[in-house]
Amino acid sequence: MTNKCLIILVVLFISNSLFSQKIDNLSSFRDVENDHYFRFNYDNDFFSSSDKNYTQGYSFELVLPVLEKNPINILFLKPKNYQSKFGLAIEHIGFTPDDYGSEEIQFGDRPFAAAIYLKSFVINTNTLSKRRLTSSFNVGIIGPGAFGKEMQVEIHKATGNEIPLGWKHQIKNDIVLNYEVGLEQQLYKYRQYFSIQAQSNAKLGTLFTNASLGFNGSLGIINSAFSSEAKKDKFQLYFYSQIFGSVVGYDATLQGGLITTDSPYTIATNDIKRFTGQYTYGFVLQTKGFYAEYTRTLITREFSRGDPAKWGGFKLGFTF
Repeated sequence: MTNKCLIILVVLFISNSLFSQKIDNLSSFRDVENDHYFRFNYDNDFFSSSDKNYTQGYSFELVLPVLEKNPINILFLKPKNYQSKFGLAIEHIGFTPDDYGSEEIQFGDRPFAAAIYLKSFVINTNTLSKRRLTSSFNVGIIGPGAFGKEMQVEIHKATGNEIPLGWKHQIKNDIVLNYEVGLEQQLYKYRQYFSIQAQSNAKLGTLFTNASLGFNGSLGIINSAFSSEAKKDKFQLYFYSQIFGSVVGYDATLQGGLITTDSPYTIATNDIKRFTGQYTYGFVLQTKGFYAEYTRTLITREFSRGDPAKWGGFKLGFTF
């Protein structure tokens, strides 16, 4: 117990720079019981009956042992006595103000923004200490090159919704380079029915710079990501929830890129909310070769005149 408390205190003091991220594939409650898998993620505020703030995101995720040869992995932590999974993902995120149908800049609301990037990642798990360490590095672009306008316009045409006209005022093209580390420590587990973890995450880069601390738990028929492979069952069905607070240093989707500083409209530094809270919950079904998830998220306002935001999403995956 002393070691667990020490870990939590260390995490608390070193977390000074987001975990209010929009696409999360590294938390333990989303662990896939295999080192060969593909998973698709789709988020949309449609699931929460809104159409603003974080309006859409998707990712394609691939985990394979051969990706251990990815040269980017040299940037990642390599702890001893940990089991590792190596992966790649393509992630795309888009943001709009409330009145997205207006051609005018929506002063006081968030700017239009989109980003796309390639994500290299590694998941390290120690089943003896019940600890999980993750690292990732993103390379991509924020701005018109991320084709957020084209995607949202075509979706709204297909669904018969109002066409967004304000994308000409979006955040301008800039590079995305982001490094992330995460730490989870299992605090308690009751058989195969319930577990609770402390969780910390920090990001540093041109897209997001911030950090968080919180907890997550799972209830149902679960295989803890911190248990040895020999003790795991094939079928899982469980409810999870996650809550955390974040300290925000920089958000390019609100403030614009670090290099290109002449975007038509951005949120002033003084108007960024430096502390945010986020709550996520959902359901997961897993079998030997299949993964399915439905999730909902709520986040407090991220800038002074903004509103709290909410969205939903799903994940589908298979092992091979």
